[in-house]
Amino acid sequence: MTISDFNRCVEDHADGLYRFILKNIRDKDKAKDIIQDSYEKLWLKVGEIEISNAKSYMFTIAYRTMIDHIRKDKKYVNETQAVLPEMGHEKQYSDLKEILQKAINHLPEIQRSVVMLRDYEGYEYKEIGEITGLSESQVKVYIFRARQFLKSYIGEMETII
Repeated sequence: MTISDFNRCVEDHADGLYRFILKNIRDKDKAKDIIQDSYEKLWLKVGEIEISNAKSYMFTIAYRTMIDHIRKDKKYVNETQAVLPEMGHEKQYSDLKEILQKAINHLPEIQRSVVMLRDYEGYEYKEIGEITGLSESQVKVYIFRARQFLKSYIGEMETII
């Protein structure tokens, strides 16, 4: 990959990469830091990467950097500050986007990541597996479980509307 390929790759995929990390982290500053770290890691390997693999490589680096940040942050969380998520939705409310976002936030990090890659970013199962380091069948299982949780959390459409 050349320097111009690197610049074009960053321009083409920066928005999608930022959205993916932001949806998982939900902190703009941390998301920017993770993206910056990912670009730095990509830059250090710029001579070794082929342009055809650059997008997948960028998402893989960003995903793994995000996981590292999450693990580092978990070490500093005080147990008394931890809040257990609700497993259901009882309220009658009409803002479906807000309800869906709240439900997605309750998913475990791996399920949230694969659902975001599949449903928000449009990746294929094989590509998600390459990004996350999971097998294609594991990706399918995590997506299935996440969707089942989302269905049970949101409940009946009549309740929401």
